[in-house]
Amino acid sequence: MLTSKQRAEFRAQANTLETTLMVGKDGVTEAVIAEADRLLTARELVKGKVLETALMSAREASDAICQATGADGISCVGSKFVIWRFSEKCQAERNQTGRAKRKETPKSKADPVGKAARARRQAAREAREQRNQYFREQAIEKAIERDRERQLRKQER
Repeated sequence: MLTSKQRAEFRAQANTLETTLMVGKDGVTEAVIAEADRLLTARELVKGKVLETALMSAREASDAICQATGADGISCVGSKFVIWRFSEKCQAERNQTGRAKRKETPKSKADPVGKAARARRQAAREAREQRNQYFREQAIEKAIERDRERQLRKQER
């Protein structure tokens, strides 16, 4: 499973790719799946197109090809789609040319958005507790005052 950052990176890389996989009027056939598998092994990132005569959308074709080949769908826009699958062959080529190994995207422990949301929730919780405490104290004071008034009335009788 890919993270959203990885998907964004692959979408950016796919902008310059030529469309190499075509899905015709027969839909996703064994020949299309075999070609997709060959392309994924050779390139990792493949851009495809669903022709107008096909009776399926780009999303449906992408999902069917991904399920058959074990790839991940990156994007579907209009009649075009992009799929990706890790390839040992491409990794070996990258290692030979001196390019760095595939790195995991670093996960920041300091999530500023989450931190701010947690701080707002904590502040709201403290305000609620403070307000509830105030009303509890007021209710106790009123109850004590009522008891005193009752006792005074009893004494007056």
